Amino acid sequence: MKTKTLQSLSRWLGLLSILLAVPLWALTVQLSRLPKFILPSPADVWFRFLEALADGSLLYHTGITLLEILLGLLSGVAFATAVGYLLAKSRSLEIALSPYLVASQAIPVVAIAPLLVIWLGDGILSKVVICALIVFFPVLVNTVVGVRAVPHSLYDLMHSLRATRWQILLKLELPASLPVLLGGLRVGATLSVIGAIVGELVDAEQGLGFLLQLGDFQYDTAMVFVAVFMLVALALSLYGAVMLLERRFLKWQK
Repeated sequence: MKTKTLQSLSRWLGLLSILLAVPLWALTVQLSRLPKFILPSPADVWFRFLEALADGSLLYHTGITLLEILLGLLSGVAFATAVGYLLAKSRSLEIALSPYLVASQAIPVVAIAPLLVIWLGDGILSKVVICALIVFFPVLVNTVVGVRAVPHSLYDLMHSLRATRWQILLKLELPASLPVLLGGLRVGATLSVIGAIVGELVDAEQGLGFLLQLGDFQYDTAMVFVAVFMLVALALSLYGAVMLLERRFLKWQK
């Protein structure tokens, strides 16, 4: 009973921290007396949010960014999972590709984002590719770790039952490695938001990254706060969606 009570209380800690942060923010603004273009009050940000929501601009730009995030996340996860499975099954392939994979992580995506925009254009494709590149490596690593963590005794059991390669993949490797795979997906879901914004900040005329730049250029700091909070909301929503997937597919762990 005590454990259940602690779990129920922990679920409300995030909301409680937000409720405490807002009055502290308002008090800081009041005591510092900074101008609105440096530090707007919570009320200023709220009214700017309502204004952007009413004219439809916030929903439009949020929808563009969300589309880029979902496409980049799905493509990055799909490609990383496929490559990660091949690396997990072949040591020689891993040795051959490891220098390239490590080198790809040594170069920040921010540094090559302008090149990708030049090569792929300033449309949605460049943002999706940037997003997929950021998601790729953590999902790849988790896929390799998850597949290699499957006990060899279970492989022997499947072979004794004359299971085919597809049956081994679907009945053994996928369920056994799913906890680690979903852990990588959780990281990738939050990183995908960063990828989309990096692409939009390089060159975009739509999306939340565009609103960030527009608010910055116009000294509309309240709009910058609105865009940042929307990005946080998207990241939390994606993270929560992965948590729901874990509860759905990992019931057997409880």
